[in-house]
Amino acid sequence: MSKFQKKQAKTKQQVPTTAMPDIIFMLLIFFMVVTVLREVDVQVRVDYTRAENIEKIEQKRLVSYIYIGPESLGGGRYGDTKVQIDDALIDDIFAIRRLMYDKLMEEHRLIVSIRADQRSEMGIVSDVKQELRQAGTLRINYSTLRKGTAQPM
Repeated sequence: MSKFQKKQAKTKQQVPTTAMPDIIFMLLIFFMVVTVLREVDVQVRVDYTRAENIEKIEQKRLVSYIYIGPESLGGGRYGDTKVQIDDALIDDIFAIRRLMYDKLMEEHRLIVSIRADQRSEMGIVSDVKQELRQAGTLRINYSTLRKGTAQPM
C-alpha cells in the first residue's frame, strides 16, 4: 500500500440560479422599454361614412390599410385627393399593384381595408380597387363608422 492517497475535490458542479429572477426581470424591462408600437402618420383627411350593418375584423395583424382622401396641407387646408399606404403617399396609381402584391406574398391571408373620405372622388377609389384586383388582393373591406359611434370599424 502506498502512503499517499489522492484527495478528491469536494466541489459541486452546479450553476448558481439565485440571480436568475433578477436577470429575467431586467431583460423584460429592457424589451418593454425598447419596443416601439408602430403608428401610421395619416397624411390625408378621412371622414368616415356611417353604416348600420358592419362587421369587426378580429385579426388586425392581417389587415393592410389604404387611406384615400384630400391631402392635408397644414393649417386646416386640404389639397387634391391622394392615396396613402403605410406612411407614404402614392403618386403613381400603378405602384399600388406592385406594393400590394408584395404584401400579399408576405401574408397570404391579407385583408385590405380601404379608409376613404366620404367626399373622395369615386374615380380614384375605383382605380385603387382595380389595382388591388390586378395584384390579386381580393379580400377588401371598407372602414366605416357605426351609426352613433366615433370609432372606425
